[in-house]
Amino acid sequence: MLGWVVTFLIIALIAGILGFGGIAGASVEIAKVIFFIAVILFLVSAVFGVARRRTRI
Repeated sequence: MLGWVVTFLIIALIAGILGFGGIAGASVEIAKVIFFIAVILFLVSAVFGVARRRTRI
């Protein structure tokens, strides 16, 4: 999922350099959404990992 964030970030940077504001803006927004989804999924998996570890002890 972070690969998608990097992909859209690169597209946004290239589009921004070339002056395509609409494409750059859309790519940045998509990258932000995917990044926050990835962060939330990471936090959920970390919490479940800690909870699972505590029940085994």
